[in-house]
Amino acid sequence: MSTTVLDSPVKAPTFRGVGARRRLTDYTATVLVTLSVLVALVPLAWVLATVIAKGLPALFSSTWFTNSFSGLSASSMGGGIYHALIGTLMQGLVCAVISIPLGVFVAIYLVEYAGNSKLARITTFMVDILSGVPSIVAALFIYALWIATFGFPKSAFAVSLALVLLMVPVVVRSTEEMLRIVPQDLREASYALGVPKWKTIARIVLPTALPGIITGIMLALARVMGETAPLLILVGYAPFINFNLFGGEMGSLPGVMVAEMNNPTDAGSMRIWGAALTLIVVIAVLNIAAKLVGRLSQVGNSK
Repeated sequence: MSTTVLDSPVKAPTFRGVGARRRLTDYTATVLVTLSVLVALVPLAWVLATVIAKGLPALFSSTWFTNSFSGLSASSMGGGIYHALIGTLMQGLVCAVISIPLGVFVAIYLVEYAGNSKLARITTFMVDILSGVPSIVAALFIYALWIATFGFPKSAFAVSLALVLLMVPVVVRSTEEMLRIVPQDLREASYALGVPKWKTIARIVLPTALPGIITGIMLALARVMGETAPLLILVGYAPFINFNLFGGEMGSLPGVMVAEMNNPTDAGSMRIWGAALTLIVVIAVLNIAAKLVGRLSQVGNSK
């Protein structure tokens, strides 16, 4: 009669028996990494605290979110950021409507269909190039094509087109990485059940990667909403409300900061810091909304 000997449970490794030199190396690396994180956080916290301290009085103004700067002199206190907030959101919305489908479809092609084809290599190369293009170069390209060649006037829509060039590569890269994280076993299980490839992507792959895709899209949108060069080249700043995307100057949050840079009065300082804090709040709200949508979609997929 044979007896079965049960293996002893595996214990977590400890530092017993490890030399003093290794313990010192581990401790030194931990201290250096912690100090690096703190050093990186100090300027970020300093900038954030400064913007909040100087911009908060403007946000507490009763007219900040309901009025514009139309009719106010350079030294006049009061008015609000309503016109610039509407302009920034409109330009960002148009940019997102164009960039999100284009970026997601390109990422799906690269991950699911392209393989190692020549077109895939060319597409990846072009995405890498666009990722490093400065905003002023994108603005000059749209100016040369949309305004100088096609003859369209300067407009907020031209700004959105320039922002598309900056947003698309970020969406492509983030979506591509999220799609590659999805286990191949899920795809193969779906194929084994006779599900077509396009339906597998739409019903299995995309819902699984959706939280990460949404986060990447919001980060890309937050990046382009603070760009200034396209605003200076493709549309002028207006201190009043303009809902026409295809003509006329339009206010924006970065435009307020640029327009008031030459205003040495207290009113100019208040407008600059208030616009900066408003832009930070808008981006923070977008990121929080993205996190909530991603979490809700993840919970819905798990049920």
